[in-house]
Amino acid sequence: MPWSVAPLRLGRSWPAAADPATLRARWAALTAAGGAEHERLFRPSRSRTPAAGAAALPGQRAGTGPFAPEPGACPEPVRVLTGPFHEEWLLPDQRIIDAARPELWRVRDEHQLFVLETEPLITAHLPAGRPGRVRPLHRRPGGTEPNLAPGLLAFLGERHGTAATADEVLAWVLATGRPGPRGYEVPLTADPGRWRAGVELGRRILAVRLRGARGGEPPRLPGGRRPYVRAALPDRPDGPAYDAETETLHLGTGRIAPVPAEAWAYEERGVRVLEGWFAARTAYRSAEGLEALGPVQWPQQWTSELLGLITTLSLLAELAPERAAFGTGPEITAAELRAAGVLPPPRRARRPASVLDHREEGPGGQFALL
Repeated sequence: MPWSVAPLRLGRSWPAAADPATLRARWAALTAAGGAEHERLFRPSRSRTPAAGAAALPGQRAGTGPFAPEPGACPEPVRVLTGPFHEEWLLPDQRIIDAARPELWRVRDEHQLFVLETEPLITAHLPAGRPGRVRPLHRRPGGTEPNLAPGLLAFLGERHGTAATADEVLAWVLATGRPGPRGYEVPLTADPGRWRAGVELGRRILAVRLRGARGGEPPRLPGGRRPYVRAALPDRPDGPAYDAETETLHLGTGRIAPVPAEAWAYEERGVRVLEGWFAARTAYRSAEGLEALGPVQWPQQWTSELLGLITTLSLLAELAPERAAFGTGPEITAAELRAAGVLPPPRRARRPASVLDHREEGPGGQFALL
């Protein structure tokens, strides 16, 4: 996947929150403030200040003049990924984001998936504040041009006797990729049977990780194993705490069960995912400035998201042994890929695709030339 982009860098944390109502409240508080208070709440950086304008992000409606005194209406929040399995909402206004990466917004649509190369972490939402470069699956909107080394799909189709697609390559990455001394390494099998088996395994992993994005069905555990709310969560729950004997997750006086031990123990980068998810949603309680604005009561939507996350972690834990045991069989060598002209990819494949047919509003309402 030759074309890669650095992830979104917000520069300040208040433009992102776990629910859109909080973002609208923060926008209202900021735009109502004046003078030194407005400056303090905005939290200027070298890249963004209240006195500067910026182009509208592709596909988004936001002001382009100086934020002060022309903030305009609050933009509609969009979903982003800010941590492992941690989706939040973002105010898509380039005037308040240090590095918004417009090139990623140009290719963001219902066909797109983004790969963070360090894990890899696959998401249908733009990654914000995550380490590692972002590799979109497609170079253009509509999924019309895969972000793959030119000639790779034709080469794989010839070796395996059937046409290969970008989605299949992504599934193969999920099934076989492993961290290695040169980064995240993905072996390519020369065995057509192993290719089909790996793609099928990767598709199952992908369906679980996407959690219903791109029009799919959210993953579900079989009846009897599905987590339910056994005691309603309080307005400001504490926790979480886990009772392994009863497979119960405690959030203050609230209780969710059954929660498999594998879901509770699931970690990303040495942090339990469920603990990190809860901490991110309650961080506003000890914050200052705009970041201190958050919901007065625990939103019902967060409970639904938590049940879905428990299901996702449980299913991924079940798939982990199969993935760990999967063998690729005989591998295609780098020398073969070089001989076929697949490697190294041409320089043009490492750059964004042309968007000369796309009109965008630049600073101050002028159209940007791309």
